[in-house]
Amino acid sequence: MMTTDPQQLQRPSVIRALWKALRPRHWLKNLLVFVPMLAGHAISVHTALQSLVAFVAFCLCASSAYLLNDVLDAEDDRRHPGKRHRPVASGALPAGLARVASGLLALIALGLCAHYGWLLLLAVAIYFAATVTYSVYLKRLMMVDTVMLALLHTLRVLGGCAATGIEPSFWLLAFSFFLFLSLALLKRHSELFNLDRAGKQKTSGRGYTTADRQPIGMLGINSAIVSVVIFMLYFNSENVLKLYHHPAWLFGIVPLAMLWLGRLWMLSFRGEVNEDPLLYVSKDPVSLLVIAACTALGAAAV
Repeated sequence: MMTTDPQQLQRPSVIRALWKALRPRHWLKNLLVFVPMLAGHAISVHTALQSLVAFVAFCLCASSAYLLNDVLDAEDDRRHPGKRHRPVASGALPAGLARVASGLLALIALGLCAHYGWLLLLAVAIYFAATVTYSVYLKRLMMVDTVMLALLHTLRVLGGCAATGIEPSFWLLAFSFFLFLSLALLKRHSELFNLDRAGKQKTSGRGYTTADRQPIGMLGINSAIVSVVIFMLYFNSENVLKLYHHPAWLFGIVPLAMLWLGRLWMLSFRGEVNEDPLLYVSKDPVSLLVIAACTALGAAAV
């Protein structure tokens, strides 16, 4: 007669739960480290490998922060209709194992950066410290949380600069901040829409109520417009003449950007953006088509 060890049955499920808790789909956000290489027209195997190192480091750090966040938020997540299925909140992943894995991932990421160079180490260390601070406290503060999310995404761009040695331009950083601020506000707006639809007034662990939905929407739409205006002003900078032979093609990106951002906000007001906007974009056919068209216009300008 064959006997089955209960631990052997549990081990694969724990590994699956750990993999899910790492949120590998969210690693798509770390592709932002490749932006400096593309924006600076420094496309080569060497810069691609440098950016890849930054990508790996940010993925490890992000997953470390996600694990820590899930441990800290376990009680709040259990009361949330969607987040209660997260591995730590549901009990599929032991909190102790999540803490150990979080620490190991952070050490590996920082060790990789230390071996590579001090600039990347500084960028990733600041990102990790900011992420932990956000998870522990800042995410509970109204507006502070969305500004911090915008800064965390912009830090990914700076991480790509640190890895490749490409100097970041004012235009890239300003555009990135306001674009990511708009998307962070869109995320909060969508959450509050769903909260209001569920008949609740306030969510646990956040500094917002459903009454904040309209002002958040106004701030988010204005941030989107500011990002497009910054891109338009970029046409008159010296950088354009240095990098592009046919800069007039870039103007076609302006209406496409307004179409894309306006559509996202319209969908948010309808309650149809039910996840992180960057992840929503990654599987939205219209968004992918707009991104492809903007890429083609950028290539034509070069």
